[in-house]
Amino acid sequence: MNAPANTVQLQRRVRELKGKRNAVILAHNYQVPEIQDVADYVGDSLGLAYKARETNADVILFCGVHFMAETAKIVNPAKRVIIPDLEAGCSLADSCDADALAKWRAEHPGVTVVAYINCTAAVKAQTDIICTSGNAVKVVNSIPRNEQILFCPDENLGQWVMEQTGRKLILWPGVCHVHVKFTAESLAKLRAKHPGAKIVAHPECLPVVRSMADEVCSTEKMIAYCQESPSKTFIIVTESGMLHRLRKEVPGKEFIAGPTNTCSCNECEYMKKNTLEKCVTALENLSPEIALDEDIHRRALVPIERMLALGK
Repeated sequence: MNAPANTVQLQRRVRELKGKRNAVILAHNYQVPEIQDVADYVGDSLGLAYKARETNADVILFCGVHFMAETAKIVNPAKRVIIPDLEAGCSLADSCDADALAKWRAEHPGVTVVAYINCTAAVKAQTDIICTSGNAVKVVNSIPRNEQILFCPDENLGQWVMEQTGRKLILWPGVCHVHVKFTAESLAKLRAKHPGAKIVAHPECLPVVRSMADEVCSTEKMIAYCQESPSKTFIIVTESGMLHRLRKEVPGKEFIAGPTNTCSCNECEYMKKNTLEKCVTALENLSPEIALDEDIHRRALVPIERMLALGK
């Protein structure tokens, strides 16, 4: 299907401004299709972190949520990092307050803090090492087994990591409001309609949903799994923006959005705050711009670099 004329015009304008500003456009897998199609790189949090660190561009237009743009700024302090909508937040990041984490650390000296990248820069500054859903198991396994670990802020991802590593973790009580909407009941009904379909679920989902999946993995690893699987039909249990990339990179297969009890797909309203119009405005004005306190930047960089040093 051809894109509407207005979309094509906006995408052309984004590309023009990108060249004028010597900018790179990074987009998360959950962004709307028209933004994914104009991006230089589309990926998950881990891939985006690497691309942000590697870029030679003067400006990074980060099409994702606020904590992701902060991460890009942390690894590129000399570059201008802009975001289409400054209000593109994250319910999971909001569930872990930096002051509350600092208080917890003071009360539990000696505990290693592993933080999922889905947290604010101020929280990252309080941690020992960062992880993503794609490398959380690798990160936890890199820590000596005699060390106690607090895993924050996503308790569902933390539970999955415990299952994969056999380690007992202390879990921060936070969840992604999108992924906890998927239910066993809605998934069972959809599978009954598509009995041969493989279920692929994100580890932020509830344990009962993960238990129904044929594969539990990060969004990036979903691409490889669906490419390599002989199955022709997949139920994708994560934010529905992921289906656009899957359909582009894995042609000839059918991808069905994981349902909730109230709808046939599941969208993050924060991810969807970003639009092509806002991308144009951001590149024209070089704002909204991400700014970080110097001390927070310095301390947050350490756990991110520790993660990146482990490799992909």
